[in-house]
Amino acid sequence: MRWRSFVAVGDSFTEGMNDAYPDGTYRGWADLVATRLAAEAGPDFGYANLAIRGRLFSNIVAQQVPAAVAMKPDLISFAAGGNDVLRRNFDANLFVPRFDAVIGELRASGADVILFRFADVMARLPGQRLVAPRVHLLNRAVGEVAERHGAILVDLYADDTYLNPLLWSTDRLHMSAAGHRRVAGQVLTALGVGCDEEWLLVPPHPAPTPWLAARAADLRWAGQHLAPWIKRRLTGRSSGDLVTAKRPVLGPIVD
Repeated sequence: MRWRSFVAVGDSFTEGMNDAYPDGTYRGWADLVATRLAAEAGPDFGYANLAIRGRLFSNIVAQQVPAAVAMKPDLISFAAGGNDVLRRNFDANLFVPRFDAVIGELRASGADVILFRFADVMARLPGQRLVAPRVHLLNRAVGEVAERHGAILVDLYADDTYLNPLLWSTDRLHMSAAGHRRVAGQVLTALGVGCDEEWLLVPPHPAPTPWLAARAADLRWAGQHLAPWIKRRLTGRSSGDLVTAKRPVLGPIVD
């Protein structure tokens, strides 16, 4: 086992929303991966998760990347940009070279780096015509950067299984527990580490929803999730404003 420490960097995807432990805190794919790596490496394995929901790329680079590098881990996961492509002022010409520079910095620290091409979340959200091309551009850039710097690429976008709505939570933006398990399985596969086969199992597609019931569900979703998101954008607030990293320093996995 060549990894004795793992630091996860990013936003809500890496924090683990909406895969909850019994106490209501979030688990997510990174915790699952860390637990499996710790089982292989032994009790001296260290894990930190710096990810915070709602964080933009610039925040992650300024706050989480220096902290991650300072820990000198063997393995770093970096997933950022998903919140940026939802903003009207997203500029790909500025974003891509900055992304490349950050991954270069992480690799120069001596760590192996995990990158992600994001799953097609826009299939369930409004604004697809505007945002979907940005997601495609981001995913293409991630693939190119991974190849350039020798990073480990986990390609969720190429997996049509994520079109199954049961891999997503009711907010249609964050993954369900089943979705996080599948991501964890794919990360461990990319690392060459075995995982629980059940993590890669996919629930059957739900039966088609009648038109009226589907529209009613859309209205409920808009009131419960879309409207609060718009309000935060208008007021300059973030869902993570009062949230701190759940594992800010390297520490052992405790059962």
